[in-house]
Amino acid sequence: MADHGEMAYSTAEGNDYAAHEQTYEGFIKLVKYGTGTVVLILILMAIFLT
Repeated sequence: MADHGEMAYSTAEGNDYAAHEQTYEGFIKLVKYGTGTVVLILILMAIFLT
């Protein structure tokens, strides 16, 4: 196999760390609010369906 060496991600062309952080923060918000919504639905189901 060919020896390609190690990839230096900090100096690699095309890395957009700011976009990566923005995507990660969006994902965390989605998970946080999604979890809250599911918990709220379960609480409402427990109240109104029993």
